[in-house]
Amino acid sequence: MSGENPFDHNDIDDVIHGRLRLGIMAYLSSVSPAIFGELRDKVGATDGNLSTHLRKLEEAGYIELEKRFVGRRPQTRIHLTKSGRAAWLAWLDRMQALMRAAE
Repeated sequence: MSGENPFDHNDIDDVIHGRLRLGIMAYLSSVSPAIFGELRDKVGATDGNLSTHLRKLEEAGYIELEKRFVGRRPQTRIHLTKSGRAAWLAWLDRMQALMRAAE
């Protein structure tokens, strides 16, 4: 974080800052792992839309997908990684600094 100019937008993590990804990260920060269907319902996404955004978070190393079977049914569990939690906390700090500067 720049620290010098709290209004500088360049150090805001664009991977997290997208609206749906923001909801995903917020939910996973409190409930990790989450089951795909549960996460989809909590953030109000379609299966395809959620999958697209999960791929972006996975490519950034912020989440890991675990595919398994429960009985005979496939289940995808989404885990927030250590670097994902660090990125989430950095994003929160950045937003708090921006809000403090705007007061």
